[in-house]
Amino acid sequence: MTGKEDVIKKWIQKAEVDIKTAKILIESEDPPTESICFHAQQAVEKFLKAYLTYMDIRAGKTHDIVSLLEMCIEKDKEFKNLDIEKLGNLTFYAVDVRYPETLYTPSLEEAQEALELAEKVKSFVLKKLVKDRDER
Repeated sequence: MTGKEDVIKKWIQKAEVDIKTAKILIESEDPPTESICFHAQQAVEKFLKAYLTYMDIRAGKTHDIVSLLEMCIEKDKEFKNLDIEKLGNLTFYAVDVRYPETLYTPSLEEAQEALELAEKVKSFVLKKLVKDRDER
C-alpha cells in the first residue's frame, strides 16, 4: 500500500467512526443532537478529504464543506449532484454550534438529516474511489 493509499484509508476509517458514533447517539435516549450533527459534519469532511487526497489535492485544515466540495467539483463535475446547499449548512456544526457563544440546539430532525447527508456522501465518495480504481 502506498503512502497516499494509506492516508485515504485512514480518512475513510475516521469518517466511518464518525458515522458510527452519530448512529449510536441518535438511537440513545434523549439524543445529543449537537454531537450527532458534529459527527455527521466530520464524516462528510473526511470523506471529501479522502477523495481530494486520492486526486492529489491538499485540502488543508478546513472544516468548510462548500470549499471542499468546490475542490471536488473541479476534478469531477458529478459532485454537483450532491446537495451543496444542505451539505454546506453542515459546516455550522463543525465549530460554531460547539461553543457557548452560539446557544443553538439542533432538532432531532436536523440531526437525522445531517446523518442521512453523511451517509449519502459516504456512498457517493466510496463509489467514486472504487470506480476510478477499476478504470485504471
